[in-house]
Amino acid sequence: MSENKCFIIAELSANHGGSLDIAKETVRAAKRAGADAIKLQTYTADTITLNVKTDYFKINQGTAWDGQYLHDLYKGASLPWVWHSELFRLAKEIGLICFSSPFDCTAVDFLEELDTPIYKIASFEITDIPLIEYVASKGKPIIISTGIAEIEDIELAIETCKKVGNDDITILKCTSAYPADPKDANLITIPDIKERFGVKVGLSDHTMGIEAPVVATVLGATVIEKHFILDKSIGGADAHFSLDEKEFTKMVQAVRKAEKMMGKIDYEMTEKKKKSRQFSRSLFVVEDVKAGEILTVKNVRSIRPGFGMHPKFYLNVLGSKFNSNIKKGTPLSPKHIFNIRL
Repeated sequence: MSENKCFIIAELSANHGGSLDIAKETVRAAKRAGADAIKLQTYTADTITLNVKTDYFKINQGTAWDGQYLHDLYKGASLPWVWHSELFRLAKEIGLICFSSPFDCTAVDFLEELDTPIYKIASFEITDIPLIEYVASKGKPIIISTGIAEIEDIELAIETCKKVGNDDITILKCTSAYPADPKDANLITIPDIKERFGVKVGLSDHTMGIEAPVVATVLGATVIEKHFILDKSIGGADAHFSLDEKEFTKMVQAVRKAEKMMGKIDYEMTEKKKKSRQFSRSLFVVEDVKAGEILTVKNVRSIRPGFGMHPKFYLNVLGSKFNSNIKKGTPLSPKHIFNIRL
C-alpha cells in the first residue's frame, strides 16, 4: 500500500452466489475493473455466532436482512474455506493482491497458512480486542473499519496493535448501514482520524454510487474499500449495495482522476503560465493621444491582453503627461510618460 496512491479494494464478501466459478470470475472482473486487491471474509456460521433461534439472534434493525437469524444469514453468506487457496492462487496469477477479514483466531491461523499479506478487521469486530491483538501479532499491515466505533474503541484498537509492535495501521471511516445514507457518511472525519490518531486513513464505503470514494480521496484517504459483485442478478446478502464491474470501473477511474487533480502545492511560474499571462489585463492607451496630454480614465484603461504595464500602477500614472504621440491600442509603458514615479 502506498500513501501516494489510493489502494482500492474490491470486497467479495457474500457475492459469490455459492459458486466457486462465480467467485473466480469475480476476482478476474475486479482486476479488469482496476482494483488493487480482492478481499475475502473468512468465517463459518459457527465461528461467528450460535445456531440459536431466540430474539437475541434474530435481525430486527430495519435492514434488508430483517427477520433472519444470524446463523442462517452467515451460513448462506460465508465463503467456503476450501475455496480460499484457489482464489489466493488466481489473484496472484493475474497480479491482484488477495487478503481477508478473519473473524476468529482459527481463521487467522488458516490465513497465515495462505501467507496473506494484509489483514482487515471488520467494523463489528473492532471491539474484539483479543482478535485484534492476535492479528496484529502476525506483523502484517492491519486495516480496521470503524462503523460502530466510539473514539475509545479506536484508541484501544490502535493501542492493542502497537502493544505487540505493529505500527502499520490503517483506520477506515465507515458507516455501518447497508446501504448507507449519504447524509450519514460524515467524510470530513477522514482527515480528523489521521490527525487525531496518527495513522493512515481510508474509507469503507456502503453508500450507493461512486461519489463518496472520490470525496474521500480528496480528503486524504489512502485506502478505498467497496463491495463488488460480478452481476447483481446473482443476488445474495450484499448484492443490493455492491457495485458491478461497470460501476466499479467508473469508480476507479474517478478516484484516479481525483488523485491526478490533487497534484501538489504549486505556485511556480511555468513557461505555460507565463504564456497564458499574455491574456491577463494590463494598461493600454485606448485613444489616440498627443505629447503633453494628461493620462486620464478616458485614454488609459486596464484591458486584455497583458503586454502593457501592470494594472497596479493605474492610479499612479493618472494625472501624468504623455511625452509623445501614441496610437490607440498601444501597450502603456513607463517610457511614454514624463517624470513617472512608480
